Amino acid sequence: MLRAFALSIGQLGDPAVLRVIAKSLALTLATFAALVGGGWWLARWAAQALGAGWWSELAGVAAIVAAVLAAWLLFRAVAIAVVGLFADDVVSAVERRHYPDALTTARPVPLMRGIAMGLGSAARAVAVNLVLSPIYLALLVTGVGTAALFLIVNGWLLGRDLGDMVAARHRDRAAMRGFRATTRTGRLLLGLAGTALLVIPVVNLVAPVLAAAMATHWYHRRGRI
Repeated sequence: MLRAFALSIGQLGDPAVLRVIAKSLALTLATFAALVGGGWWLARWAAQALGAGWWSELAGVAAIVAAVLAAWLLFRAVAIAVVGLFADDVVSAVERRHYPDALTTARPVPLMRGIAMGLGSAARAVAVNLVLSPIYLALLVTGVGTAALFLIVNGWLLGRDLGDMVAARHRDRAAMRGFRATTRTGRLLLGLAGTALLVIPVVNLVAPVLAAAMATHWYHRRGRI
């Protein structure tokens, strides 16, 4: 996995990868801006409709704080969903540089399938973490239990998604099931690495793209990294 990480870092300056970083960051920030702005407007409108008067401004501020907190909690899901739209570009760039033979037989992932995969990833992340939120809260008393469970659960989820991003270019839907069944450990390790990157400030801005590149190396070099 360290080899995959090193190779991925070395390609961050690739124009194709930089374009994906720019597009994914712009769309992620736009999503969060819409969340914050929409929450502020909706809270003020609701307060005014109830005759709150100047309290509507306080409601708007409270909504902004809540939206920012929600954005922080949802960053991983939104970032992965967004990069899922452009993952094929990252995988293609890595294969073009490092695995040209695989690129000749690859099938680009259709846009609608990419959108479905990205949204499915986000939905799974939100749903699973919401279900586990009481356990996260209960484990706070342990000091490390919440962080450990969060890392394991989200590593499992992310590893599945990252593996699929690459495998979808080289396998049909039936073959994907066999791929998932035989690569659970490798995908978990990949997901743990990606999840760790997503919680590091600043690094998390490029972590989804970096994780997609790592997944490409892992897929083509399984057993060697």
